[in-house]
Amino acid sequence: MERPVRKSLLMWLCLSPLVVVILFPFAVMVSTAVKPRLEVLSYPPRWLPSEIRLQNFADMWEATRLGPAVLNSLLVSIAATVLCLLVAIPAAYAAARMEFTGKRLFRQFLLVTQMLSPIVLVLGIFRLMARMGLVDQLPALVLAYVAFNLAFSVWMLQAYFQTIPRELEEAATLDGASPLQRLQRIFLPLALPAIGITAVFVFIYCWNEFVLAMTLLRSPENNTLTFQTFSLVGGRYQVEWDHVMAATLVASVPVAVIFALLQRSLVSGLTVGAVK
Repeated sequence: MERPVRKSLLMWLCLSPLVVVILFPFAVMVSTAVKPRLEVLSYPPRWLPSEIRLQNFADMWEATRLGPAVLNSLLVSIAATVLCLLVAIPAAYAAARMEFTGKRLFRQFLLVTQMLSPIVLVLGIFRLMARMGLVDQLPALVLAYVAFNLAFSVWMLQAYFQTIPRELEEAATLDGASPLQRLQRIFLPLALPAIGITAVFVFIYCWNEFVLAMTLLRSPENNTLTFQTFSLVGGRYQVEWDHVMAATLVASVPVAVIFALLQRSLVSGLTVGAVK
């Protein structure tokens, strides 16, 4: 057996206990989601269901009103991702290529803001949204998510913009291209992998976020997916775990699918051969 193959097998053997620990909760989630209800809390526990009951998903969807919550999460996540990128791309271009007073301080500020947790700022955010009259409205979540992801997005994109050869920008400048035209015609096509990565991270954050949704939303019809899933457990005398796990599985699938679809474009290097 060749040395690289032995090394790879050895690494997988060393990592296999960690892989089992990480995947075990997901296995329990899938198993519980498709079990008959009588087997969920049976003792001794049944790790594998006696039958695959896909009807649990239809029952859960009807009983928990998960459809409106999925739509709310989708609208909020897409809107926040698009708005965040619209603001972050020009800001990242300015931080990477333009000289202005306080540029170093601006970049340090971006880094410091990543140390702040939404929990620390949740009271201030609530008071701000209350003054703006946006409490219990989905646009409040969009604005809050953009605020928390903007610094990260700018930091990610400006680091990638710095790797784009300056010769391309200088050639466009000699041809009379304005900064906006250089950003549109040179940086955006070459930075598609970085933009895709940033969009995936922002979308996943918005899709999985819970604290701000619980703080800013009041009406059940405005609940996001995470908040609606929590309501199936919190404050109830009897928890229907088959519904909870089915809803959790529904919440987990879109993120995995989106990441899988974007993975190919993220790997390709679009700057290869750009400079002759």
